[in-house]
Amino acid sequence: MFERYVALGDSQTEGLNDGDDVRGHRGWADRLAEHIAAAEPRVRYANLAVRGRRAGEIRAGQLDAALALRPDLVTLMAGMNDLIRPSCDAEAVAADIDAMLAALTASGARVLTFTFPDVGRIAPAARVLRGRVAALNARIAASARRHGADLLDTAGHPVVTDPRLWSADRLHASPVGHARIAAAAAEALGLPGADGSWAEPLPPLAAAGPVRRTAAELRWAARFLGPWIARRVRGRSSGDGRTAKRPELLPVRSG
Repeated sequence: MFERYVALGDSQTEGLNDGDDVRGHRGWADRLAEHIAAAEPRVRYANLAVRGRRAGEIRAGQLDAALALRPDLVTLMAGMNDLIRPSCDAEAVAADIDAMLAALTASGARVLTFTFPDVGRIAPAARVLRGRVAALNARIAASARRHGADLLDTAGHPVVTDPRLWSADRLHASPVGHARIAAAAAEALGLPGADGSWAEPLPPLAAAGPVRRTAAELRWAARFLGPWIARRVRGRSSGDGRTAKRPELLPVRSG
């Protein structure tokens, strides 16, 4: 069982939209740590993830810090912040992820990494990114095989695009989504009590008519897409000035 768990990544791993900046963000990595602690109370957990970080920034800012903590378990979720930018260099993103997997597995840690879901089914405006996402998923899977990392292929499960697993911004998981990711990771790692129930579909949703769908798209664009574009134009990131929420290995408290 694991005693030193370190999470690397961006806002999804930081736990955005599962809590808030006042009460703190819980997120799937915190939830996974709690699952581990239920079986191994001695586990200590660090979360180095920072919102807005791209793969190269995670490699530059989190990898060495993670290795210095001598983890026996590492989770790495990276690449989505690169994919949503028009200037994305897919080869460079894949190379950064590959380098991190190589270094982390070489340290002797067990490493779990992730593919991404079909973003076009979560946000219609993101359909143009489907090719990029599929290509990066293939590269992540190849890197995981090459370096002996575990892979959670979220892209292969329809439930991951259920809108109830996503928050209003359609970029970050909802609390339900974070719980499902944690449960999926627990199963991938073979933790006690974990099973495949995380992939079961939720009860059917009533279909929205075209007027409601259009209104929802307009609200989403005004509330989330517009501000995101404005930050890109100004060269700003949601992670500017932020540091890791849990940079040291600490005991795990139940949420």
